[in-house]
Amino acid sequence: MKKYIYFDYAATTPVDERVIRSMTPFLNEKFGNPSSMHFFGSDAKKALEKSRVIIAKSINANPDEIIFTSSATESNNMALKGIAFNKRKGHILVSSIEHDCVLNAAKWLSKNGFEVDFLPVDKNGIVSPKEVEKRIKKNTILVSVMHVNNEIGTIQPIEAIGKICKKNNIYFHSDAAQSFGKIPIDISNVDLLTISSQKIYGPKGAAALFIKNGVKIEPLLHGGGQEKGLRSSTENVPAIVGFAKAAEIAISTMEKEKERLTKLRDKIIETLTKEIPNCYLNGHPVKRIYNNVNVRFSFVEGEAILFMLNSYGIAVSTASACSSPKLEPSHVLSAMGLKQEEAHGSIRISLGRWTKESEVNYLLKVLPEVVKKLREISPYK
Repeated sequence: MKKYIYFDYAATTPVDERVIRSMTPFLNEKFGNPSSMHFFGSDAKKALEKSRVIIAKSINANPDEIIFTSSATESNNMALKGIAFNKRKGHILVSSIEHDCVLNAAKWLSKNGFEVDFLPVDKNGIVSPKEVEKRIKKNTILVSVMHVNNEIGTIQPIEAIGKICKKNNIYFHSDAAQSFGKIPIDISNVDLLTISSQKIYGPKGAAALFIKNGVKIEPLLHGGGQEKGLRSSTENVPAIVGFAKAAEIAISTMEKEKERLTKLRDKIIETLTKEIPNCYLNGHPVKRIYNNVNVRFSFVEGEAILFMLNSYGIAVSTASACSSPKLEPSHVLSAMGLKQEEAHGSIRISLGRWTKESEVNYLLKVLPEVVKKLREISPYK
């Protein structure tokens, strides 16, 4: 049988066996609704609140500042629309390289009475704090800049941006789905923060939004008043328990994993850019998350590389999983100033907990040959 190798951890991660074991009792034994008053409900409620404490501790927040949601997409929509609906009018600043769920939420708000501007990035995908300050208006109510970009792995200066927002009495939201559990997060200058389970070897269907005490938002969902009345719906206790367990594991192994994956990441970057002519790194060479490699190859399309690597049993991606079916070039790479053909010639290689050096070596053996074969038949030469 063909061996399959996974290099798409930025899209989603397999669920850790330890996480699965923590979830199992809440699927068939302790299955109660946490809003129920009997002991089945009490057991579920205790697990829910214990998980809230664990998640809060992982980002140095208070438990009552954590609202559980179903996904990072929901958390991001809740942050942007929740602030907007509460303020009723105003100006919103969003970076031009946000995940589609943030960009599309912002665009929707622009059609519903809000003024929205998109912050540019430099050639490495960095948002300038000075540019944020320059674009703030008297009626600005919210700034949203992601912590780590999902495509190119660039780490944004959210501490500096947050301080600017605080000085101007403006709410600051950051999508930390790609950074949570991988690098430390400082919430002292953040008002709202999105984190996700499926990016840290937890189950899909669980995420959270940190809402700093005192920040007022309007709920998107109305019903029984769960999650402090901000997210009505019966909580997904098994997934939330798994999320908390995944967070515990990720935080406790963070430094060790950083050291291991940084070496593998750098090996990939150095080998590809040295051995393959006209191969370039996308994103900041230093200020990037340690499990992300985004590279572009002249005279060949990224999708062709993806499909040929797939035939060798290697899984990579060309953009974020949520937008990969689109024919347009990546909005992230376009915002960085790459030409259409350059953006189309890019692939993302993302590493994770079960990535082995032998798998990296196999990739580095196969990928140069794949690019060579595709260039031989490429019409772009």
